[in-house]
Amino acid sequence: MDYHQLKIGKHGLPTWDALGPSVLALVATKSEWHGRKLNVAVADSLQLPAELRQLTYPNQQNIIEDRVGWAVSEMTTAGLLRRTRRGYYAISKLGQQIAKSGVAVTRELLHQQPLYIQHERDLAERRQRKQDAVVPETDDEAATVDRLTQQVNAYNDEVATSLLQRIREAEPAFFENLVVKLLGAMGYKGPNGSAWVTQLSNDGGIDGVINQDALGTSTVYVQAKRYEEANTVQRPAIDSFYGALSRYHADRGVFITTSSFSTKAVETAKNFSIVLVDGIQLTELMLQYHVGVQVKQQLEIFEIDQDFFED
Repeated sequence: MDYHQLKIGKHGLPTWDALGPSVLALVATKSEWHGRKLNVAVADSLQLPAELRQLTYPNQQNIIEDRVGWAVSEMTTAGLLRRTRRGYYAISKLGQQIAKSGVAVTRELLHQQPLYIQHERDLAERRQRKQDAVVPETDDEAATVDRLTQQVNAYNDEVATSLLQRIREAEPAFFENLVVKLLGAMGYKGPNGSAWVTQLSNDGGIDGVINQDALGTSTVYVQAKRYEEANTVQRPAIDSFYGALSRYHADRGVFITTSSFSTKAVETAKNFSIVLVDGIQLTELMLQYHVGVQVKQQLEIFEIDQDFFED
């Protein structure tokens, strides 16, 4: 494609949203693409002059490849692309439909897709919960640290929101294994306990079991529901889980979902001593206990050791 036909932004290069049609056309030519190779292939297809094709940011990141990567990320969030495995992408059924229809792949189109709207809604809810818990700082030093913390939180919120969508796209069995692994990482299993996922065909309403000691004298039972955001868990699901706990003479249970809980469900769970974990809290816990994620970079913030100078 001749890049002159695209919307041009800073540095005389196409904007990320102008690259959507090129990404969609190229990604459809193979069963899957490695992300890095896809970025390079799309950039090469634009017929850019060498000086523009090789243009980089101060950190040596190639600018046009970075913009292609941004387009790939936005299109994946909107559901036009899908991740086939770590670092690999393919066109989705929605992407194929849009490609066949001839509709222009624009920023507006991407942001109107249900998955993108859901992503933004999850992100807004996540930020609101943190904002409600913030205690404002007063002095300049604290304000500086607070700004840095907010930037890190904003980045991690994006990661957590994308993580939640990945979980919703996974198979139910994957989700059940995930929640058992997470509870184990949180210390529920104890040093000598055990944890396992029940058989799908005969789980009796229990998806996972965690023995907190070697003898199994203290047991936590788990229910895991992998739902889309709009599919709120209602009171009957809590009643059903409580019935399953009663059959095991259990006094504790954890109900985890990728969506949310209705008010009635929350009230019922409190009466039954059932712990509820919704999708946002789930991914916050995954980040906190490093399940399904890895630390990309650690930042250190220093202050003067006053005791050092007073000794």
